[in-house]
Amino acid sequence: MSTAPADLAANEKELVLFDAPASGNYQHWKLTIDGRIATLAMNVNEDGGLRPGYKLKLNSYDLGVDIELHNILQSIRLEHPEVACVVLTSGKEKIFCAGANIYMLGTSSHAWKVNFCKFTNETRNGMEDSSRHNGLKFLAALNGTTAGGGYELALACDEIVLIDDRSSAVSLPEVPLLGVLPGTGGLTRVVDKRHVRRDLADIFCTNPDGVRGDRAKSWGLVDDTVAPAQFAASVRQRAERLASTSTRDANAKGITLHPLERKIDDRGYHYNYVDVQFDRELRSATLTVRAPQGAQPATVAEIYALGDRWWPLQMARELDDAILLLRINEPECGLLLLKTSGDPKTVLACGAILQTLSGDWLIRETVGLLRRTFARLDVSSRSMFAVIEPDSCFAGLLFELALAADRSYMLSSDEVENSPQIALDATNFKLFPTVNSATRLAMRFANQKEKLADLEKLSGKLLSASEALEAGLITVAPDDLDWEDELRMATEERCSLSPDALTGMEASLRFSGPENIETKVFGRLSAWQNWVFIRPNSTGENGALKLFGTGKKSRFDWERI
Repeated sequence: MSTAPADLAANEKELVLFDAPASGNYQHWKLTIDGRIATLAMNVNEDGGLRPGYKLKLNSYDLGVDIELHNILQSIRLEHPEVACVVLTSGKEKIFCAGANIYMLGTSSHAWKVNFCKFTNETRNGMEDSSRHNGLKFLAALNGTTAGGGYELALACDEIVLIDDRSSAVSLPEVPLLGVLPGTGGLTRVVDKRHVRRDLADIFCTNPDGVRGDRAKSWGLVDDTVAPAQFAASVRQRAERLASTSTRDANAKGITLHPLERKIDDRGYHYNYVDVQFDRELRSATLTVRAPQGAQPATVAEIYALGDRWWPLQMARELDDAILLLRINEPECGLLLLKTSGDPKTVLACGAILQTLSGDWLIRETVGLLRRTFARLDVSSRSMFAVIEPDSCFAGLLFELALAADRSYMLSSDEVENSPQIALDATNFKLFPTVNSATRLAMRFANQKEKLADLEKLSGKLLSASEALEAGLITVAPDDLDWEDELRMATEERCSLSPDALTGMEASLRFSGPENIETKVFGRLSAWQNWVFIRPNSTGENGALKLFGTGKKSRFDWERI
């Protein structure tokens, strides 16, 4: 069932893409749409693993299964705006989902496990984001046993219904069976979202058999249990009720999502509006986002005519894809230099459209994709420096890149025509909250109301380096003489530091203020899971995850540290 370490390492070096299948036929999911309700049935192909060496039995999943889910959700958002509720269920009898494939986890490298968990977390967080901001509701119809990551998928839904067939249960068995944590939000959502009592949650998370029937309902682990004969009708009724609460337009007509136009070579990833150039010697990459050229559409009709070629939407799809490719395929790339190119006025014009036409479903979904894409940067384990130089267009929605960066360097030039400028607009104050529900500006200035009010007065104004520095919107403003040396020294120093220490430092500094479910998942649960993954009690020679299915008993190091 396992792959030899040498073979595994070679397999993991194969390029991973996050594209939807060109044929439109998914091998692990079946989507059917009936009016306002979409049913997404999980029916995992056992032999369809992304890597060789394991079978995806019992609707267990790997990264490939979740890539398909990610693409289907994008399709529902943009190609099927009439859908108001998605029912997640299983195409197999007696089993909803057994969670992440244990043999895949047991034979994967540490980096692969961590990136797999991060992407899976983001996909589930994206479901909640769509429910909260865009009215797309989710119902988990658990028509069989639901374990581990399968229950975590259900927890991301607005409501959960479990079939009461006297055998189906929900469980989070990772601690007792595998010596790891329910790493895709399970621990956090059970107590923070489902409001399960801590003592009951303690029993639940240490019982490998899980909880079924009335007890699952009384503990708050599910919303209802339904006998098999009434299950389908009850699910439909709940889905219709959820759909009736949705703000999505039943008469909306979707757009077509065409495959991304992308070239990959040894130098990097190249799209229409996004470009990534590697510097492998420095272990860094320069990620440049280009502004659109010429007059931008000003009406809904003009935007619909462009469809997925409309700049904010196309750029967001390209940027999202580039971030994902960098994470999984370039683990030694530790520093991203974030740059922009083009006319800041055209970016501000696009931001104004996002504001004035916010009542349209396509504009709302575009804002949602931008919001989730910027948030993907926030939780990436990469250092980020924004480089603001001549021809930059860090304005409005693209200024979010500078706000997401750990530092920003802006050239202060004596030559007026050579001086870059930055600008804020209304989008920076409300459209793109991070995973902790606060805007990046609010976090930057500790939510100081007076400071934020002063910054709002600057909206739409092009600011020089000295003005941006005085306003606290950039970190450093070297002059022409010091620019190249200061930037070079900063990048070389950053790339010389411990990647592990930087990951911990950045995750701690990026999310100031109150916590919510997402920050607990990424900043706390993910950090602990990362640590547990490298401990001998889970992945050592005698660790529980390593020995699962072999019949051998794990041998723990009993020291509590």
